[in-house]
Amino acid sequence: MVGFTLAEPRFIGIDNVMGVVRSSAILGVMALGVTFVVISGHLDLSVGSMMSFSTIVVLDMHDRIGPVLGIPAMFAMTLCLGAFIGFLVGYLRLNSLIVTLGMLSAIHGLTLTYSGGQNMDIADKSGTWFSVFGQGSLMGVPVPILIFGLLAIVLGLVLAKTPFGRKVYAVGGNGTAATFSGIRRARTVFQCYLISAFCVATAGLLQASRSLGSQNTVGQGLELEVLAAIILGGASLLGGSGTVFKTVIGVLILGFIQNGLLLMGLQFYAQFVVTWIIIILAVWLDIAAKRGRLLSPIA
Repeated sequence: MVGFTLAEPRFIGIDNVMGVVRSSAILGVMALGVTFVVISGHLDLSVGSMMSFSTIVVLDMHDRIGPVLGIPAMFAMTLCLGAFIGFLVGYLRLNSLIVTLGMLSAIHGLTLTYSGGQNMDIADKSGTWFSVFGQGSLMGVPVPILIFGLLAIVLGLVLAKTPFGRKVYAVGGNGTAATFSGIRRARTVFQCYLISAFCVATAGLLQASRSLGSQNTVGQGLELEVLAAIILGGASLLGGSGTVFKTVIGVLILGFIQNGLLLMGLQFYAQFVVTWIIIILAVWLDIAAKRGRLLSPIA
């Protein structure tokens, strides 16, 4: 970050900062929900395909029944997908990596079937208030940033200050011990996937509202960026650690890294290599700090 600032003064300009935060809001909203899943000791690789599904559905419902009914309908359909995943992982105790990887393909197929393989656009883009979610602003602050910030505050309080939040940490830290302590492990995991699905639906709403149209693959690959942001935020993929605030920091770090690379004149595909290197370094330094040495004692 310091290097980008010294190399390109525009990097810390207020317009650039607001632009980065706004463009990171959709990814950030998704990452907030997945944070609950990761802390509970599981993964959710289906969020990218689920976001594509939510975006396509809300755009289609907008023209069919109007945004007033279309938005709740989209949220209900997305929550059903999240509930199904939560049932498989939580109650049937199936491996979350396998389940969500399979659901990634299944939901992608569902999206293509629903859309008939076509992209989706709102018919009358000039006569709808639907654009307020992705394009509007309140007192000079873009609405996507406000939604991202509000969700971060609410979910941060839920995770840090409520009995449910303590159950999530307990289940992720030691599921067996949590079960013997009287915590309903399956229900906690199920609820985490519901929270993740709600955040994905919100991200789909923002995406659809921002462009008033979408490709049916708009969320493809975002699941990896979401996990990258959570890892940069310091959460452990083994579960039991992490916070919503740190996830927000991870999302912003990822956004500013990508923005800095573009300002430096690097091609967009260079972002993938540099981001991967930074993630590996972040994980390595985090583990090294915990064990007190850079290399494993076994090595």
